[in-house]
Amino acid sequence: MPDKTATPKLITEVVIRLISALILISLLLFPSAGSLNFWNAWLFISALFLLEILALIYFAVKDPELLQKRLKIKEKEKTQKTFSFLYLIMFIITLIFSGLDFRYRWSAVPLWLTIAAAVIMIAAFFMILLVMKQNRYASRIIEIQNGQQVINSGLYSVIRHPLYLFATIFFCSIPLVLGSLYALILLAIPTPLVLTIRIKNEEAVLRNNLAGYQEYMKKVKYRLIPFIW
Repeated sequence: MPDKTATPKLITEVVIRLISALILISLLLFPSAGSLNFWNAWLFISALFLLEILALIYFAVKDPELLQKRLKIKEKEKTQKTFSFLYLIMFIITLIFSGLDFRYRWSAVPLWLTIAAAVIMIAAFFMILLVMKQNRYASRIIEIQNGQQVINSGLYSVIRHPLYLFATIFFCSIPLVLGSLYALILLAIPTPLVLTIRIKNEEAVLRNNLAGYQEYMKKVKYRLIPFIW
């Protein structure tokens, strides 16, 4: 584990990206909602900002190298570029549709469900951090890093892609936090297909380029959900 803290330059870059992302999210949510009184949006943005700041502080102190890796967003593998683009489009549509749902009152999510979804979103975020701690090769892009080894301990001893599992739970909780059942349905329809194809493509890359991964696949049979798939 690295013993040096992150450089001011690295922290500045992360903060700028975070603020830019929050501004973009706000520009997608509030104009589509037609109001700044979209309290679900304020809840989501506040929770996301707090979670990202906590993650920044933790990795800046404990593992700046992994923080640097997470800044990589440009995929090298052609198929994965397509998936990254699809995920971005799905996220944007979800936010806009949630705003429109608020404006036109298409659906009504009970307060208890909104709060439960927020709790699930926060829990999923911390599970993502746990997965990243267990697998320091976890990058935003698909690549074989220098000295990379197969991780087969912790959550990786149960399923092969715990990061995808908790990221999916995180993103699917967002529409409910934003108070939109229709946005949830809209997100849930393409997610299983896109996720399945992406995982299979990633495993093909790892199987062909990462020593020991094929043996790992035989040892840990389930990709995402134990005893199911």
